[in-house]
Amino acid sequence: MMWGVYANMPTNISTIHARSTIQKVWDALTQPEQVKKWQYGSDVITDWKPGSEVRFRTVWEGKVFEQWGKIQDVIPGKLIRYSLFAPNPGLDDLPENYFMMSYVLTPESEGVVKLEIIQEDNRPTSGHHEEGNDEENPVLLALKNLVEE
Repeated sequence: MMWGVYANMPTNISTIHARSTIQKVWDALTQPEQVKKWQYGSDVITDWKPGSEVRFRTVWEGKVFEQWGKIQDVIPGKLIRYSLFAPNPGLDDLPENYFMMSYVLTPESEGVVKLEIIQEDNRPTSGHHEEGNDEENPVLLALKNLVEE
């Protein structure tokens, strides 16, 4: 798969395997009421069309936190890819301060879906992916539990 201009960025890949259907995983990634259940209670606002804005809005301790970007690619049931800007002190809303998020769905064996979450991030404030079991990450675990219900 080609990642375009972001191909040289530091990349973190998280993988989960869920006993679910492609449709159920796709819905968990794209339907606002489902996204809210696994992504920090965030409201996602977009129409999932390439070129459209995507915005994640979370209220925490009475404050509104937002991240925003643009939908790059959508292949229903297979791929979602978008740029995202996460405001931080000293980080201006400039193209070089955006990172890319990709969600790649692959059917594996009967009733098992592999989901790869790929973050391409060249920002100076980006963290590094720690080695470990992605299935223990609380956000990924919430997503897995949601689609396996």
